[in-house]
Amino acid sequence: MKKIINYLILVSILAYSSACDDGFDELNTNKVSATAIDPAFQLNNAAVNSAFNTGTMIYEIGVVQQVISPNSGLIAGANYNQDNRQITDDSWQAYYRNVIKNTKDVINQVKEDPARANLYQMARILQANAFMVLTDTYGTIPYFEGGEGYSQQIFFPVYDSQEAIYQDLIKELTEATTALDAGGRIEVADILYGGNIAKWKSFGYSLLLRAGMRLSEVDPAKAQATVQAAAQGGVILSNADNAVILHDPNYTNPIGNMLNATEASNFYLTDVFVKYLQEHNDPRLTAIAVTYVGASSGPEQVPARASTDPAIQVGMPMGNDNAGAVKAAADLGLKSFYEFAQVDRQRMVKNTAPNFLVTASQNLLLLAEARMRGWVTTQTVEGYYNAGVRAHMEQLSAYGASSSIPVSSIVDYLAANPLVEENAMEQIGEQYWVSSFLNGPEAFANFRRTGFPALTANPYTGREVDFINRLTYPNSEISVNSENVGAAISAQGPDNLATKVWWHK
Repeated sequence: MKKIINYLILVSILAYSSACDDGFDELNTNKVSATAIDPAFQLNNAAVNSAFNTGTMIYEIGVVQQVISPNSGLIAGANYNQDNRQITDDSWQAYYRNVIKNTKDVINQVKEDPARANLYQMARILQANAFMVLTDTYGTIPYFEGGEGYSQQIFFPVYDSQEAIYQDLIKELTEATTALDAGGRIEVADILYGGNIAKWKSFGYSLLLRAGMRLSEVDPAKAQATVQAAAQGGVILSNADNAVILHDPNYTNPIGNMLNATEASNFYLTDVFVKYLQEHNDPRLTAIAVTYVGASSGPEQVPARASTDPAIQVGMPMGNDNAGAVKAAADLGLKSFYEFAQVDRQRMVKNTAPNFLVTASQNLLLLAEARMRGWVTTQTVEGYYNAGVRAHMEQLSAYGASSSIPVSSIVDYLAANPLVEENAMEQIGEQYWVSSFLNGPEAFANFRRTGFPALTANPYTGREVDFINRLTYPNSEISVNSENVGAAISAQGPDNLATKVWWHK
């Protein structure tokens, strides 16, 4: 009897266990967790992460002497013209990890899908922008195998020469932009242009124009052919078509986020930049700058002290450490160096400020230069030049009503500062410098290519170089991908701030 009871208990347990297992897999499956993602959202991720990172404030924007800090430590860089590998890797990490990883994956997912052909071409264009920033910043970089760790498991990519990279960038931009089809699927989720094919085409041709002009001194024939193709294709010529990232409280402007947090009182407009705008009675100074009158510390930089009066803006001289900045402020009659002019954190570098990748102003000024060289034949040099200056002044309204420049002020400025034929190249370069304010990679690249504006070397006594020509490779690359990094250094030159990239002649 006891055996029968035990048997019945065992059968009951097994039956119960079987009942518990019934539907177990379904019960333990998360029905709301995503198992796949539309690649259009990955492209958006890449677009948002194309915004200029905080390292560009420490290096590129400082190299072109627009914004500087007197402080050392983590934010040492262009203020002292010294190598700081805690920062020089910022663009490398940002673009490879957050942009190119995504664009490569999008390309791999949709390149064989005719229904997503436009998305495929858009990813190629955005990826070309990222690679152009990287190669302009570092020179020789992983390109053909770069960013393939996630999708192809290539963890030790070889480095490619900048010459080879530019040849392929021009091919990619030409093919992708031409192939965009307004009759195909419209990628409405796209955050840059809402899938508008005409605007994506103008973005692609604008990058092609930029790529062509990069080669002006190293390969004029290729530069001319590329610029002509871009101009004929149709570049961005209106602020309504600018390639811009519209930040919001969830996806903040990286530089704005930094300057409204720990580094709020650590970065200042340079005297070089402020004096240039003042000497030309440029209304953009009012739209850009603020000074906190009588501030003797960071906490005293409060709205009650804020003034945008262009006449009282004083830029920080180049070449100062903290002690030097204190002395410079005293010599200039300021209460402290906290009274030097800054980029207005309530306007141009607020957390939600837009981030302009490519603008009508930049294109028009490049076309003015191309017209001077005889590479394009439409309009006049002066016509392109004036339109470029006007476009940037009008663009500033995107930062808010208080940054808008009246039409009358624009007209007066152009009348008082006409293009002079014998100085045209210098004037175009200077205006491109102003137009690219806060776009550190582009301002840095065009300054090296043209030599304008004609800046004086950073006078800091402990500088490593007179002018920074490129940023150094990340320590992580040197330690993990050492063989390929070593080959790149052997081909390009020493891994320091002085070595020039291929097109920098």
